[in-house]
Amino acid sequence: MNNSTETEYQKMTKPETEFLRLLKIMDDLREKCPWDKKQTFESLRYLTIEEVYELSEAILEKNYDSIKSELGDLLLHIVFYSKLGSELNAFDITDVLHQICEKLIRRHPHIYGDIKVDNEEDVKKNWEFIKQKEEKKRILSGVSKGLPALVKAIRIQEKARGVGFDFENTEQTWQKVLEEFKEFQNASPDERSQELGDLLFAIINYSRFIGINAEDALENANQKFIRRFNFVEEQVEISQKQWSDFTLQELDEFWNQAKSKGL
Repeated sequence: MNNSTETEYQKMTKPETEFLRLLKIMDDLREKCPWDKKQTFESLRYLTIEEVYELSEAILEKNYDSIKSELGDLLLHIVFYSKLGSELNAFDITDVLHQICEKLIRRHPHIYGDIKVDNEEDVKKNWEFIKQKEEKKRILSGVSKGLPALVKAIRIQEKARGVGFDFENTEQTWQKVLEEFKEFQNASPDERSQELGDLLFAIINYSRFIGINAEDALENANQKFIRRFNFVEEQVEISQKQWSDFTLQELDEFWNQAKSKGL
């Protein structure tokens, strides 16, 4: 089979064929590759976290080629963990796939059962109710301790809303922001860190109510700052002066130029 024919064949193969191919490659790597043979759950963990962030970056950039590539990397990690699990006789890829299929069926009774829902909120509430019933744990125990604080706040608020513990409207959430801001302003030095946390939590809650993902919004702000700061840095370099030779007002003028250029 020549290269062009092989490429055409690969395009024609079904998803399950490619998935089985990946499983076979994983078996080969685990048996023959010195690096892959050494890996453990613990050694892969930080690499998986890195892959998730790379996928997140690709999504924010709307780079579909990168999204496709990063999804492949993440899928490889799932297959790798499943291979490790099978070697320990703990679980294998079939168990992983079966468990997620069964979970999705159980938690979508409006699709696979006789439960009626009117909207997205009903679906979320059903999901949390069924999850709570299955796991018999505290409602917020399902929020991973390892999540970044901002993402964790979003998940905490979503889970609380899932059982009806939430503000009734956007105005109430905004008033809470103003209340927390006032408390922050009046806080003593020892209290300011705690009050700032309360203020941030309230802002995230308000963002959720108006349909803005606070994590995405903050990352977009980060990227905007980087673009504009890079422009300022370029202007400093072009001038052949040092940063200390400029006043803050002069640097701010560069910043405004970057802003006017849409950076």
